[in-house]
Amino acid sequence: MRRGYLRDPVAAGLVPVHSDLMNDSGSGVHYYWCTRHHRVETDADVCPARHVLGPYDSAADAEGALQKVRERNEVWEAEDARWAGEGS
Repeated sequence: MRRGYLRDPVAAGLVPVHSDLMNDSGSGVHYYWCTRHHRVETDADVCPARHVLGPYDSAADAEGALQKVRERNEVWEAEDARWAGEGS
C-alpha cells in the first residue's frame, strides 16, 4: 500500500443525492430589503445582491432588516469594547 492514496476506488460516475436542507419546500417566494430603493422586493423584482439584505421568509422580516442590523451592530460594538477593556 502506498501512503497518501485512498485504498478504496472512487466512484467514476454521478451519484444521486437528496438533501432536505437544500429542498425549498416553502412558498418559494423570498423577500429582500433593498438598500438602494428602501423597499421590500421579491425574487421577481430583486435588485443586484450588492444592494439587498436577505433573503427573508416574509415581507415583514425583510422590512425589519435594517433594525436587526442596527441591533446586532450595537451588541457587537459592546462586545468589542468589553474585549478591548473599554467597559471596565
